[in-house]
Amino acid sequence: MAVEDQVRAAQRGDVVAMNALLTDLAPWVGRLCTSIALDRGADAMQETFIIVLRNLVTLREPAAFRGWVRRIAVREALRIVNAEHDLVVDEVPEGPSAIAVVDLDGAMDVRDQLAALAPMHRAVLVLRDLEDLSEDETAAVLGVERGTVKSRLHRARSAFRAGWDA
Repeated sequence: MAVEDQVRAAQRGDVVAMNALLTDLAPWVGRLCTSIALDRGADAMQETFIIVLRNLVTLREPAAFRGWVRRIAVREALRIVNAEHDLVVDEVPEGPSAIAVVDLDGAMDVRDQLAALAPMHRAVLVLRDLEDLSEDETAAVLGVERGTVKSRLHRARSAFRAGWDA
């Protein structure tokens, strides 16, 4: 069944279609949320799915489903990491990464470098370099101007490289 058909069925209350949508989205949303919210990625993913399920009936164009979910996931990941930052200033998350990879040493290095970035810099880096969105698409997801995306991306890449080379 096509995604658009699953979305329409889920909007009509089909529990099987809702489950299929969430099951298909889980790895992608999990990776996106974990890349931005780090150790709080699972929380961001859960909040994303709650919002998706509550508001699915308001989605007018089923073909825009993935973009709509991406926007929600990024917003929730940033909200959670910013709320945590307000409570605990300058604490670097610790513990096992939620990302399953073969090269654990390399993954921890990347995770450490991502953790060192400001949340908005992490978000723009993830959207541009992992999700392969254009500057305009990234600006739309983050709700900022294209120039802001360019400057944040430059700062994020520079900081990532500097930390990596250190």
